[in-house]
Amino acid sequence: MNSRLSTLLGLGMVGIGAASQCLYNVDAGEAAIIFDKFAGVKSRVYGEGTHFKIPFIQDPVIFDIKSRPRSVPVSTGSKDLQTVNLTLRILFHPDPTLLPSIYTNVGVDYDDRVLPSIVDEVLKSVVAQYDASELITQRPNVSMAVADNLTKRAETFGIYLDDISITHLTFGSDFARAVENKQVAQQEAERSRFYVEKAEFEKTAAITSAEGDAIAAKMLSDAFKKVGDSLIELRKMEAAEEIAHNLSSSRNVTYLPSDNKGLLLNLPQQ
Repeated sequence: MNSRLSTLLGLGMVGIGAASQCLYNVDAGEAAIIFDKFAGVKSRVYGEGTHFKIPFIQDPVIFDIKSRPRSVPVSTGSKDLQTVNLTLRILFHPDPTLLPSIYTNVGVDYDDRVLPSIVDEVLKSVVAQYDASELITQRPNVSMAVADNLTKRAETFGIYLDDISITHLTFGSDFARAVENKQVAQQEAERSRFYVEKAEFEKTAAITSAEGDAIAAKMLSDAFKKVGDSLIELRKMEAAEEIAHNLSSSRNVTYLPSDNKGLLLNLPQQ
């Protein structure tokens, strides 16, 4: 009885082992294809769940088909021969219907084999169309051109790109020095323009002042022509009146009339 029970248990274990060799699981976010040792890669793609296989003849190949991030650094040159360092971050996933072709032509590690090369190729071709300064001022256009070209290039390998962004953009030391020199030159130009504008303002002010003096002199000349010498005589009388007033208030000066003419004596103090 015991030997019979042991035999049954042994057969059950063998059956469970054989069944486990005939089954495989595909988790969420994954897809599988079958490699047959006699027929090669099967064209059917298996989704999530448990599936059958022929033990020792068929092997499942599991692919992760979820979107995954990857950053690719690239060093290239701009249109004006400046060194540009970029880092491109992409979200990608394979086309599930093309997994047999991807496995046959590239392999399971398709992202390591394909993405760095096509990113390097596309970035170099796009960046070479812009000057270093344009890469900054026209960054949205650069990103759009990179995204369009890279998406088309990746689709030829059965890879979909969900998001593409330039996360890092720097230039070589030569460009940094050129930017600094340009800023200094701009400051010098602004300073020179200020001095020129100041000189022009002072020149205009001097011309305006001279024109005003000329107008005032002409007005005086016209006034003298109209009144003749009477204005000068009036100014003389006003001056004489002021002088006489000042002298009359002084104790050292005495007024003596003589022949209808006045005589002013300066007497010493006692």
